[in-house]
Amino acid sequence: MRLQKATTFALYAVLELAANPARQLTVVEIANKYGISAHHLAKVLRDLGRAGLVEAVRGVGGGYRFAGNAKRLTLMDVICLFEEIGAETDAAAPLVAGQDIAAGLRFVLAELDAQTVATLRSISLQTMLKLIGRRPWAMMPAQPPARQSARQRR
Repeated sequence: MRLQKATTFALYAVLELAANPARQLTVVEIANKYGISAHHLAKVLRDLGRAGLVEAVRGVGGGYRFAGNAKRLTLMDVICLFEEIGAETDAAAPLVAGQDIAAGLRFVLAELDAQTVATLRSISLQTMLKLIGRRPWAMMPAQPPARQSARQRR
């Protein structure tokens, strides 16, 4: 599953704000932390506000704070605000007799999408924040550089 920029920005913002619900952060603070466009993030935060996940605090020292329930809200709940899930496979051309390879690939890709959606539905923001706190990626060995294709080596 490939996510749009707005979706990724929404996940950054919601997780950042849910990590400490009493704290308020400005659009610029969040944008600078993740190296993203403050203008684009402001639009995303407006959408998150309309959905009731964040609330805007106006005035001097204003910003945004988390307004949802981190125990119940899942990653998929946030993603669904910005993505049409399942649209990619629905748009594929209809199969005709003899296209078993295409049918097989669609079957496998649809199964992968279903597993991805199920996983994202099972991970609450609270669970994700606990995972972030444990930093399991820091324990993994460095990945070797990707192999170059013959065309790239030329």
